[in-house]
Amino acid sequence: MRNLTPLGIQGRGLFLAAGIAIGLLAGCGSLPRNGVPPELVSQATIPGMPDVRAPSGIPSPVMKADMALSFEQETLKDFPVNDEGIVLYPHLALSGGGANGAFGAGFLNGWSSTGDRPTFKVVTGVSTGALMAPFAFLGQPGDAALHEFYTTTASRDIFALGEFMDILSRVLFGEGIADTSPLVSLLEGHVDENLLQQVALAHNSGRRLYIGTVDLDSQRFIIWNMGLIATSGQPDALQLFRKVMLASASIPIAFAPVFFDVEVGGKQFDEMHVDGAVAANVFYNGGLFSSRELRINAGRETAIEDIYVIHNGQLTPNVATTSRTLTGIAWRSFQAAGMSATIGALTRIYAQSKREGSEYHWTNIADDVTLTSNETFDPVAMQRLYDIGYQAALAGPVWNRDPPGVGGKPAPKSGASSN
Repeated sequence: MRNLTPLGIQGRGLFLAAGIAIGLLAGCGSLPRNGVPPELVSQATIPGMPDVRAPSGIPSPVMKADMALSFEQETLKDFPVNDEGIVLYPHLALSGGGANGAFGAGFLNGWSSTGDRPTFKVVTGVSTGALMAPFAFLGQPGDAALHEFYTTTASRDIFALGEFMDILSRVLFGEGIADTSPLVSLLEGHVDENLLQQVALAHNSGRRLYIGTVDLDSQRFIIWNMGLIATSGQPDALQLFRKVMLASASIPIAFAPVFFDVEVGGKQFDEMHVDGAVAANVFYNGGLFSSRELRINAGRETAIEDIYVIHNGQLTPNVATTSRTLTGIAWRSFQAAGMSATIGALTRIYAQSKREGSEYHWTNIADDVTLTSNETFDPVAMQRLYDIGYQAALAGPVWNRDPPGVGGKPAPKSGASSN
């Protein structure tokens, strides 16, 4: 059986409050902004770190040059030539999914336990996948943190709703229903200078970590080069690193957006960013460059890129009678749109893999797994989901090689090959 509301009862409450907020805020004044003038949006950069990000869908000379440099930086230890004389470049893409990220955390740890989990050339993450990505990027040294975060974290560790008057105040005068101060504290406890240094070392050895957010002003999906942030040497690098992770997990309306200070021609402005899953629940490289072209230019004509996608969710439609309530209609609509977008993202990555001459693999939570909880983040339910992911990887893992629904077949279950 599958759950109508994987965010749990508190998740429904957030969406109900969001609905009320939309109605009330329609008549309220806007909070002050120092937004970038529309004609200057494409020129905005992060002070002291102008090359750490790029909008998706537009080839980026800066990101392309940095990726080209990665082939010069990499070591044979990380990417050896196999018995067939071929270098393999594994690429890991982690999707959104909230507390369902426990599945991905368990899957990664189970994969480590097989002894066959590769060193990833590239790791990308969105939403809960963005919270996982830095630790997945570090390989086995990050496994313990993934296990702790996704088996011990409760809703109170992510957000606080407070009393009715607190919620009402945020509705009338704030930018999000819930207070995400607990998540900020959680990130400060797990994402420290030591982690930043480890990411920097991995970046300098030819590996890349990307996280996606959505800039509401430009309405573009923004890809952040987290390794460049870590190696920048700027005094606010750690703060920016955390802010990007927070922004990628900031569900609009439910959570407040995250503001980034930017500059254009010496003038200071701000940008408003929200959950990357608003635009893409999982991504490959956002069309910033052609990995195939870069491999050829680097003299790696015979190298093969292996794309692995972990979707922290389920894809088979959940057929049920929708209640005639605001929350029922909103939630079912949200689910349908999210599922459709994820299937589209998986299909898009498949098409990109064909264009780039890359291998394609993906997995998700089995459809017969029940996702139910009274809390948005429930450690007991998350431990169970973690164990399911762990066992799925430990038993294989077996990957789906075609996008969902290809050949008239339903979206495969986790661990079940579509071949």
